Amino acid sequence: MSEKNVTEIENLILEIEHHIEDLENASTKDNFDRSTELIQLREKQKSLQMGLCSKLRPYDIVKTARHPLRPLAADYVNMMLDDFIELHGDRLFGDDKAIICGLGRIGNEKILFVGQQKGKSTKERIACNFGMPNPEGYRKALQKMRLAEKFHLPIITLIDTPGANPDIGAEERGQAQAIADNIYEMCRLRTPIINIVIGEGGSGGALGIGVGDKFAILEYAYYSVISPEGCAAILWKNAENAPESAESLKLTARDLLKFGIADEVIPEPLGAAHKDPKAMADILKSHIIGYLREMKNNSIDNLIENRYNRYRKIGKYSEG
Repeated sequence: MSEKNVTEIENLILEIEHHIEDLENASTKDNFDRSTELIQLREKQKSLQMGLCSKLRPYDIVKTARHPLRPLAADYVNMMLDDFIELHGDRLFGDDKAIICGLGRIGNEKILFVGQQKGKSTKERIACNFGMPNPEGYRKALQKMRLAEKFHLPIITLIDTPGANPDIGAEERGQAQAIADNIYEMCRLRTPIINIVIGEGGSGGALGIGVGDKFAILEYAYYSVISPEGCAAILWKNAENAPESAESLKLTARDLLKFGIADEVIPEPLGAAHKDPKAMADILKSHIIGYLREMKNNSIDNLIENRYNRYRKIGKYSEG
């Protein structure tokens, strides 16, 4: 499906949603029965949504993962967790707002939450560096993960980043080393770890909090070694070839499941997560609670051995 067609159908769905809202408001005011018309509009809306979702190309999925209304890590904290207490700072440089860490409860389980945050308003996005963490963010995450290990708390990480911050300041403060340390330490932390990609899963920026015992991805999220635009700029010298590179990168949830990188694809509400954030949070919460129950039946030694082996297998190839 072309970008133009996707945009046209999305606009048509939006028009129908506005029409439904107007009819509902009018019915409330004048008590006139418009139920037949509303049923027809909702059926048309559902049909268009199903048709749109079934024909999305990989680059359309990338755009869906970047949708400005898509729920962020902070939204899931508010909708899923109880008694959340945020933990700040890396004790070395500062507090990176691109990574949220904190203690809370999900259902009856006490957990450590780590999530990458993009921000919503312009001010928030600048403060969060558009979801591109600095080394102090990864150091903060690791420090809190060690705390979770000490108190035998499971760790939940929500991945949503275009990539780690690549600017000169981040490099001077040890960006590559911070990500490498996190990967190394997460491989051997003696507590269960669940990783879920909720939007973008970009390169080492995602891997910095993405090593665990269970790896899941939302239906319209993606996970890739490089962004489609970055890949296109390198291979074709033109970012306009991004749709082509997205096809080649095999970055969709279905591709990751097929290659054995993802353990499960978590379904999203009709029209993707941004259409019904509360429903998405309920689905996500249910899956996380299920993963936690599953891990209780496994010893820590087995978890660590399996965790290490699964990441050693990624990128395996044969030579002819």
